[in-house]
Amino acid sequence: MAVVELDTNTFEQTIQNNDFVVVDYWAPWCGPCRSFAPVYEKVSNDFDDIVFAKLNTEEHQEIAAHFQIRSIPTLMIFREQIIIFSQAGALPEGGFRELLSKAKELDMADVKRQIAEQASDNA
Repeated sequence: MAVVELDTNTFEQTIQNNDFVVVDYWAPWCGPCRSFAPVYEKVSNDFDDIVFAKLNTEEHQEIAAHFQIRSIPTLMIFREQIIIFSQAGALPEGGFRELLSKAKELDMADVKRQIAEQASDNA
């Protein structure tokens, strides 16, 4: 699957309309971002059931600020509109593939149950 460029108009609908989205927050001046881009693109071709997206933090600072992106590249994984992973730094290809496999294995019903429990504990 091709990597999708997100912007202010497409970010929310991409997250809402897809069960599994990986977002790479990057900027053109960022050396590690440019180094990670070919790995991101290559891995995206092997996971047809995942939407791989990129967000240029220079052009869309309001979205980066909303998600408190302080370092780039930052990878964020959304499953069923829930952030299940967020970490700054480029990953090697093997580590990225392993991360995606583990993210796919997550029992989202259990994740939602844990979120609900935490919410009721904090109420």
